[in-house]
Amino acid sequence: MNTEQKPETDVARTRALDASSGRRKRMLKRLLVAAVVLGFVALAITWYFKRGNAQTASYRTEQATRGDLLVSIRATGTVEPEEVVDVGAQVAGQILSFGKDANGKTVDYGSPVQAETVLAKIDDSLYSADEAQAQAQVQSAAASLQRGEADLEQLKAKLQQADRDWRRAQKLGPSEALAQASYDAYQSAYETAAANVAVGRATILQARASQAQAEAVLRRAQRNLGYCTIKSPVKGVVVDRRVNIGQTVVASLNAPSLFLIAKDLTRMQVWVAVNEADIGKIRPGLPVTFTVDAFPGETFRGEVGKVRLNASMTQNVVTYTVEIVTDNSSGRLLPYLTANVQFELDRRGNVLMVPNAALRWRPSAEQVAPEFRDAFEKLAARKGKLEASAAGTSRAALWVPEGAYVKPIRVRPGLSDGTYTEVQGEGLTEGMNIVTGVQTQTNNQDVATNPFTPKFPQKPRAGSR
Repeated sequence: MNTEQKPETDVARTRALDASSGRRKRMLKRLLVAAVVLGFVALAITWYFKRGNAQTASYRTEQATRGDLLVSIRATGTVEPEEVVDVGAQVAGQILSFGKDANGKTVDYGSPVQAETVLAKIDDSLYSADEAQAQAQVQSAAASLQRGEADLEQLKAKLQQADRDWRRAQKLGPSEALAQASYDAYQSAYETAAANVAVGRATILQARASQAQAEAVLRRAQRNLGYCTIKSPVKGVVVDRRVNIGQTVVASLNAPSLFLIAKDLTRMQVWVAVNEADIGKIRPGLPVTFTVDAFPGETFRGEVGKVRLNASMTQNVVTYTVEIVTDNSSGRLLPYLTANVQFELDRRGNVLMVPNAALRWRPSAEQVAPEFRDAFEKLAARKGKLEASAAGTSRAALWVPEGAYVKPIRVRPGLSDGTYTEVQGEGLTEGMNIVTGVQTQTNNQDVATNPFTPKFPQKPRAGSR
């Protein structure tokens, strides 16, 4: 019985092994198919994302325009009165009162005044006393002079009497009629009288000198008394009042400043600090325009008056002060306004101009149209024949779109204001699109983005106005 069952067991075992091998083959086949499918899916996903993030290049362009081109230098300055008079005090004392201006009002900021208008009065008590004392000294000196003159006349009379007596004595001489002692007495009396007359004349000279000294002291006292009344030396407008009633001013080595008067506000100046790199371009008579923040949108005109030679240095920067003369008949310009000044170095009207970025941009060889590519590569190999800038070479190149490529236009650059440059060239016309750069765009419209990701504003395109 065991012999009959053994073949049946081997057959069953063989069938089981065959069945297991078939399952393995089917599993391997499924795994292989799954791997192939996954590979295709991965390739598709990779291609999709590469396609979604692919970058396509487009050219930024601006049109060649026609208009006015101004070459200028910009600086900042201050509006100043053309002539300012600083009125001070030459004596010390307390301010008692202010005077009246041309309108009959108390002198204050902005008051119009005429020449010799009383601006203020200083307490003159001490100076009045000094003037009275000096006056008395003058009178005393005058009296001394008169007395000296009277004494001189008296001495002259005594001299005449002594002279007559001496002459008679000389005729008689020492004799029995005239004793020797009497003779000597007459001689001595004459000589004494003559000396007294000389002393009288000297006394008169001294009296006159004393009188002149007293008169000088009087004039000084009167002048100091006059200084107590502060008057305007010129016709103008009070720009600044620096004292108040009751304030004591002390005049020592420097006269204290009381009022600042602008002589003529119809003529103003603008003082501008110009950098040393630009001062060589500034010359007298150069036209100037400027604006002030007090009147936005309004432009004032003037011209360069002079360039001061006393340079100043601030943080190793050397600047020169330029005086600009401007008319202010309207009275709108006020002293010490800040002015934004533009020196007009040169002006061209109705010229064709392009942005400076268009002259600086250079394409790669692949971006140049095929018919121009060989010439472009030859010129590029020679370093710089196609390099151009607004203030550089006499020949330059602009690039205009031609399908997917660009082609050159040879031009000659002219004046530049730092943003636009005047150009001339064959084939260049107004309104022609000129390449100023390359703008890269990303095709990621189908890529999912986080709605909470912040959106930042884009920067403006280079060359755009």
